[in-house]
Amino acid sequence: MTSPLDPQLFTPLSLRSITLKNRIAIAPMCQYSAKDGMANDWHVVHLGRFAIGGAGLVMVEATAVEPNGRISHGDLGLWSDEQIPGLRRVAEFIASQGAAPALQLAHAGRKACMQRPWHGHGPLNESDLARGETTWEVVGPSPLPVNDEWLVPRELTETDLAELKEAWCAAARRAEQAGFDIIELHCAHGYLLHEFLSPLTNQRTDAYGGTLENRCRFPLEIAAAVRAVWPQDKPLFVRVSAIDGVEGGWTLEDTVYFAKQLKAIGIDVIDCSSGGLTSSPVTVRTPRYPGFQVPFAETVRREADIRTMAVGLILEPELAENVLQNGSADIVAIGREAMFNPNWPLHAEHRLRGEQVFDAWPTQAGWWLRLRARSLANLPEEKKRFLDPVPLANTAAAQE
Repeated sequence: MTSPLDPQLFTPLSLRSITLKNRIAIAPMCQYSAKDGMANDWHVVHLGRFAIGGAGLVMVEATAVEPNGRISHGDLGLWSDEQIPGLRRVAEFIASQGAAPALQLAHAGRKACMQRPWHGHGPLNESDLARGETTWEVVGPSPLPVNDEWLVPRELTETDLAELKEAWCAAARRAEQAGFDIIELHCAHGYLLHEFLSPLTNQRTDAYGGTLENRCRFPLEIAAAVRAVWPQDKPLFVRVSAIDGVEGGWTLEDTVYFAKQLKAIGIDVIDCSSGGLTSSPVTVRTPRYPGFQVPFAETVRREADIRTMAVGLILEPELAENVLQNGSADIVAIGREAMFNPNWPLHAEHRLRGEQVFDAWPTQAGWWLRLRARSLANLPEEKKRFLDPVPLANTAAAQE
C-alpha cells in the first residue's frame, strides 16, 4: 500500500517502452468538429488542455480508418496521409507537456452516417441534407439496422474484411508517423468490431459468425494485424463493451474469453466500458453511479490476467485511488469530468496529498500559484475570514 502522501494514482506505469507519469488517462471523447476527417485548432486546444492539466495519458477520440467508418461528418480520420499533419500537431503538444499521446482507431459500422449530437444524435435526415451533410453506404456484419429509422447496412463480404484489415493497418502506420505513443482499437459501443462480437448484431453463417470463437475472429484478426505493424516497443489497447446489457447479448464471460485471446496476440491493456449496442453509450438508460463499470475492469484483470483501464463516472480522486489500491485496474480514465475540470489530475494531487503541490503544474502556471499560496498562508488572522465562502443569500442581501 502507498502512503497518503504517495498515492498510487501518481505513481508511474511502464507499458513496453512507454512510461506514463501517472495512472490518469483522459478517455476518448468525440467532438464532431473535424472537416474531411482533419484535426484543427479545436482538437489541439481541447486535447492540449488535458495534457496541461496533468494527465499521464491523453487519448484522441474515435478516428475513422475509412470515410464510411465515420460516425458523423464531424469525425476525425486517418484514411489519408493528408490527415497526418493535423494529428501530429495534437500529438506533439500532448507530448510536450509530459503526457503520452494516444489515439483510438475506429469504424462505426452500422452506426455510421449519424447526426452530430446537437442536431439530434440519430440517423441523418432532411435537415442534415439541407446543411450539405449527405449519406454514405453503411456496412456491418449482418444487414440489421439499429432500428427502423436507420439505414440498413450492407453485409460485409470476406473481400471487404480483407480490405478493412488493410485500412486498419494503414491507419496504424499513419498514427505512428503522427507521433502517437499508444493506439487503441475500438471494439465497443455498438460500432463495427463490437457488432461482430455480439450475437445480437452478428447473424452470419460463415467463419465470422455463429459461435463465440467465430464472432471474435474478425476483431482478433484486426488486433493481430495492427499489432504486427505497430512498433513492438509501443503499447496497444483495446476498448470493449464488457456487457451489452441486453438479453441474449455479449456477456462479461465472453469479454474474459476475448481478453485472453487479445493478451495472446500482444495487447497490453483492456479498456472496459459497456453497452451502446443499440444506442449511444452516453444516452442508454442503465443504472449509473460513480464507478459503475469498475467491476468489469476488475473481473477482466483478475480472470484474463491482463492490465485494464477503468472508466465510468469516476468523479472524485478518492474513488480513483481506491480503484488502484484495490487492484481493480491499472489505469483510471476520466471523461466528462475532465471537460468540466481540465485540471482534474492536478487538483486530485492536492486532494490526495493533503497539501498544495505545484511541482506537476506547467512552469508558466506553477510559479504564480506558489506565490499565491505563500501570500494566502501569510495572511493575518483577521484577514483569513475573507477566504471563507460567502453564502449566496448573504451576498444578495448585501446588494439590496
